[in-house]
Amino acid sequence: MLSIQEYQEEFIGYLNSYQTLKEPKNLYNPIDYILGLGGKRLRPVLTLMTTDVFEGDHKKALDAALSIEVFHNFSLVHDDIMDDAPLRRGEQTVHEKWDLNTGILSGDAMLIMAYQLFENYESNTFRDLAKLFSKTALEVCEGQQYDVDFETRNDVTIPEYLKMIEYKTAVLVGAAMKMGAIVAGASSEDQNNIYEFGRNLGIAFQLQDDYLDAFGNPKTFGKQVGGDIIENKKTYLYLKALEFSNEKDGASLIELFSFNPEHVDSKVELAKQFFKTSGSADATKQAIQDYTNRAFSELELLNISEDKKALLKAFGTNLMNRTV
Repeated sequence: MLSIQEYQEEFIGYLNSYQTLKEPKNLYNPIDYILGLGGKRLRPVLTLMTTDVFEGDHKKALDAALSIEVFHNFSLVHDDIMDDAPLRRGEQTVHEKWDLNTGILSGDAMLIMAYQLFENYESNTFRDLAKLFSKTALEVCEGQQYDVDFETRNDVTIPEYLKMIEYKTAVLVGAAMKMGAIVAGASSEDQNNIYEFGRNLGIAFQLQDDYLDAFGNPKTFGKQVGGDIIENKKTYLYLKALEFSNEKDGASLIELFSFNPEHVDSKVELAKQFFKTSGSADATKQAIQDYTNRAFSELELLNISEDKKALLKAFGTNLMNRTV
């Protein structure tokens, strides 16, 4: 087993060798650009690490890991278009740096390239990876549509929100780990259990992201704190605050999230006060812990050594204690 940093370095080296100059440049340059913007590389690292966990050779999982990363960045290119976002990881988004049509077409090419990487595996592995990928890719699209739908709804429920973040974020984490297990030749039972570990950890990760968006340290979070509040996003914090509030406070919260004042700082502070006094902030932290514990319970079902279970648990713990 390697360290997280070593997996990252090996993956980035492989990614750099994948990024080659091709024609037409206006199709491929935007792809190289978005793949080169960095990010946590969390999903491909999980694929490589999981392959080693199940006694496989992580180098054989590099194409599967790259597929996950290419697909993830494809989804970001199209999400940025839908959100009309100007920045991604502190740099111009693809459609801003080039144009809308380029963003759509380069994104389409990335989705095809992600599938193409499975061709480097023998037939049974190819079939299992492609089947999982197709299911996951469609769920990510469904999650994105739920997210779009929720922007214009004031009656979103907690279960609906959890389903949205499961599909939009968590299933790709679960798939990244299951792909590593597939490449390693793990049993179907172990493949499914490691998927559930990743899926639950992915939900906890997104809830943690919601929490940090409101209460994170601006110096370490990496993006504007309070961004979800400014954009009137109905996050878990908001929905729980609404659930816990009386009729008067609930109406005030709905009103606060229905417009953008000239001075957004006061709106952010007021919303954070709602989250704290209603008990929503504490409930969100508890939900993060609950989903993390669900993930850890899946580890007990895996047919791997206790040392490797401890490594996966330590990874999950570090992920939930992050400040970025």
